[in-house]
Amino acid sequence: MTAETVIRRAERDDLPALLAIYNHYIVHTPATFYIKPHSLAQRRAWLDTFAPTGRHQCFVAAKGGEAVGWACSGRFKEREAYDISVETSVYLAPGEQGKGLGRRLYQALFEALAREDVHRAFGGITQPNEASVGLHLAMGFTHVGTYREVGRKFGRFWDVAWYGRAVG
Repeated sequence: MTAETVIRRAERDDLPALLAIYNHYIVHTPATFYIKPHSLAQRRAWLDTFAPTGRHQCFVAAKGGEAVGWACSGRFKEREAYDISVETSVYLAPGEQGKGLGRRLYQALFEALAREDVHRAFGGITQPNEASVGLHLAMGFTHVGTYREVGRKFGRFWDVAWYGRAVG
């Protein structure tokens, strides 16, 4: 019997699993432009930016009690007029893609954000990444532009395509 996957708010006990997932993407993929693996303290500071209400929230997919992915909304830009916009992210543990978890996580996140003072959500996707583009399109995002060769990782330049959608 396989454990049921539940979607819930992120908790401190999730930190080791969330750290392992994110460090996988840092070390092995261009999905994030961090170069060096993060520490538990760095992930703790990241988790501390989220709250049960408000614009910045984080949900996890947990299987057998262990986090296997997350979706979050964070600050889009520093200037105050941008506060009604958020940047969203979804990361899944290796082997958990293609099971509908990204969609379930985004559904929980956007249901929560619909009750907050959030107008637009944006996601930046390093190219190529057909799976992430497909998820964002399925969730109502549209392509709003591409930053060409905006990051360098693994000895090459990467484009980042930006997708946006209304919230609420």
